Amino acid sequence: MRPMFRPVSLYIGLRYTRAKRRNHFISFISLTSILGLTLGVMVLIVVLSVMNGFDRELQRRILGMVPQASIVGYQPFSGWEDIVANAEQHAEVEGAAPFIQLQGLLSNKGAVDSAFISGIHPDYESRVSILPQHLKSGSLTELQSGSFNIILGSALARKLGLAIGDKVTLVLPEAAVTPAGIIPRFKRFTVAGTFQVGAELDGMVGFINLEDAARLARMKGKVEGVRLKVKDLFSAGRISWDLATKQEGQFYATDWTRTHGTLFQAIKMEKTMMALLLLLIVAVAAFNIVSSLVMVVTDKKSDIAILRTLGASPGTIMGIFMVQGSFIGVIGTLAGTALGVTVALNISDFALWLEQVLNTKLFEQYFVNYLPSELRWENVIFVSGMGFLMSFAATLYPARKASKVQPAEALRYE
Repeated sequence: MRPMFRPVSLYIGLRYTRAKRRNHFISFISLTSILGLTLGVMVLIVVLSVMNGFDRELQRRILGMVPQASIVGYQPFSGWEDIVANAEQHAEVEGAAPFIQLQGLLSNKGAVDSAFISGIHPDYESRVSILPQHLKSGSLTELQSGSFNIILGSALARKLGLAIGDKVTLVLPEAAVTPAGIIPRFKRFTVAGTFQVGAELDGMVGFINLEDAARLARMKGKVEGVRLKVKDLFSAGRISWDLATKQEGQFYATDWTRTHGTLFQAIKMEKTMMALLLLLIVAVAAFNIVSSLVMVVTDKKSDIAILRTLGASPGTIMGIFMVQGSFIGVIGTLAGTALGVTVALNISDFALWLEQVLNTKLFEQYFVNYLPSELRWENVIFVSGMGFLMSFAATLYPARKASKVQPAEALRYE
């Protein structure tokens, strides 16, 4: 037995979506509205996922090599082991390691390039850095005290024409006064390995033993600071400051937002602007529903007039066409969401398959040599919600126009 109550607007609106229209052009416009909305939602989800993937790789590679947070002394200090032990007891710290930073020039057979040289402790560095996982040759164990070995970024070694076992000269800006006058300080190092993280660091960074760096910096037995690896990157400043204030002595805190904050802010702005631009595609597709419903209203004027004479209120008529337009929006948005999620989850594998088929490396020249993707459900919910909202907004004008159709005027020429 059929239920006695059925919402008229919902029933007739859904019936119009299933009925075969006499005007095939209207059907075509409705179909293109659904396809356009599907394509717009899918593209927006996929692009946001790919940009999230690149953002993740950039954070992992750059912030895996440079200090995420640091406790730095106003003067070189000893007893860094106690600071490392205290830092690693903090609930939000994953690891800690001492460091010394030097800046100078590397020279080999006439080729000269600037470089940031980090003095590290081989036994502690793996706690705070991804360096061991990205070594192309050599190992951290070769950075022994007194060996004066150096591990260089692959791009920097290539620019200087260096290979494993070659000698390279480090020129420090600190000048030494001699009877012959003021001359810069020089030290010969042996290339013991290279690393490649696929970022600008490959062309500007080198690593030497912590004690070797202390000798060069004339701070034997002391270090410049302790770097930290934290669980939450956006809490790095608070964590480092909390630890720095608890140490005995004069220390200050610094974190990645001071050294690389502008880079990640630029990426965030780029992702936001890209999302807004692609959202316009969704808006155009959604507002195609306007033209579709306007033509439907024109085509259905006689039906509207009959319903009005049977007692249907303007609100009921408005609801009918809002249901019809919203149905188009729901189908298009759901289809686009399903396709977007599917493509975003598999686009990395697809890009790898395409490289195998074409027998080429599509991303070899970029710092990330594959197509990363990270699907975030908050992005999916945002895109789907905007699709639904725009589709619903697009139904208001045609539905209101339909509710103002006068029965006598509509039936005059019938």
